[in-house]
Amino acid sequence: MSGARLDAGRMDGIAPLSLNAWLRLDVVARLFPDGPADVLEVGCGQGGFGARLAQRHRYLGLEPDARSFAVAERRLRAAGSGRVANIRLEELPPERFDVVCAFEVLEHLDDDVAAVAAWAGRLRPGGRLLLSVPAYQHRYGPADELVGHVRRYDPAALRALLTGAGLTDVRVRHYGMPLGYLLEAGRNVVARRRLGRVGAATPEQRSAASGRLLQPSVPLRGMLHRWGTAPFRLLQRVTPGTGPGLIAMARLPSKDPA
Repeated sequence: MSGARLDAGRMDGIAPLSLNAWLRLDVVARLFPDGPADVLEVGCGQGGFGARLAQRHRYLGLEPDARSFAVAERRLRAAGSGRVANIRLEELPPERFDVVCAFEVLEHLDDDVAAVAAWAGRLRPGGRLLLSVPAYQHRYGPADELVGHVRRYDPAALRALLTGAGLTDVRVRHYGMPLGYLLEAGRNVVARRRLGRVGAATPEQRSAASGRLLQPSVPLRGMLHRWGTAPFRLLQRVTPGTGPGLIAMARLPSKDPA
């Protein structure tokens, strides 16, 4: 998929993205397999990516948080294509997809091994799993705690997790250099102030709310985010070996011919 097709300008008025999401989208757009394809997004949040994916692919998003689901459903309806369901993966009837996506989801889950296995189990032979996570456990900070992150990932650990699920052709790359580091530092400052006020919230409640945190709801702000991140999206392309976020893609092997 070309970045130009995924980065549809008219989507700014339907599904604006956060600053960090624009950085992530730039990498995802260039990694995403050519379509059209059957695409499942696990934990689609408010549908910012989903509205864009649905423009070219047969898209289904799953979002268990009712408030985020309501926003995503409205955005997919406005985009004129794609579906979203207010359920968890285990509630989805048996169905397989060409691409399964999970952006900023894995770090919230206690059993990441089981999660990756479940996601891989929804792939057709030769299908691709595409996911993003925050990078490096030593960078775990107040912002991670605030939104219910269980962990962050070193690149080698992420590769091992994917290969352990039987996936091959694993590719892991960083994103977010240098703007992502500044955004992360700012989130940590804010999180230190907020943690005392959300201390009673469970990790599950914090994770559910994380999809709504820092999400722009005003189209104009979404457009400012898009153009404001443009030079940084170009810059991160020449620094793929560093950044506070990781994006990984792996393939489920095709069945041997009979």
